[in-house]
Amino acid sequence: MEYTFRQAKPEDASQIWTILQQAIQRRKADGSKQWQDGYPNLQVIQSDIDKGYGFVLVVQDKIIGYSAVMLNNEPAYNDIEGQWLTTGDFIVIHRVAIDEQELGKGYAKAIMQAIENHARSIGVYSVKADTNFDNPGMLSIFTKMGYQYCGEVYFRGSPRKAFEKVLDK
Repeated sequence: MEYTFRQAKPEDASQIWTILQQAIQRRKADGSKQWQDGYPNLQVIQSDIDKGYGFVLVVQDKIIGYSAVMLNNEPAYNDIEGQWLTTGDFIVIHRVAIDEQELGKGYAKAIMQAIENHARSIGVYSVKADTNFDNPGMLSIFTKMGYQYCGEVYFRGSPRKAFEKVLDK
């Protein structure tokens, strides 16, 4: 599987938003409450790009996946009901979404692996993420990729399952 994982550019916003809208509809069709409250939206994506948080997975010049990737920047993680595995620097993963035409091809795992590689490249060996209780796809990816359940965090009043992976150096 040949792909590129790069920072998103302002001109990528509409393609990213299309992918996220597909994911929002999939979550709704699955009966999930995740992403059914107006978040994420195009303004969130534009903010991600402006702040350097937005990353895209590109296959044959087509954006097929998106994720926000941040360093030490998730205030909600300070109030975990449970305990993180580490206390040092960490990468945060938010808003993972894959183009609906590319589902089932391993691209979500590819994004996660690319983020882990990015973390190592900047000398960070912890990756933290969360997802809704009713998101079996991401829960499965976390399990398959060796993420450990650490407890619950809250976003906009809703509990989320929190995970961390300590990376090899």
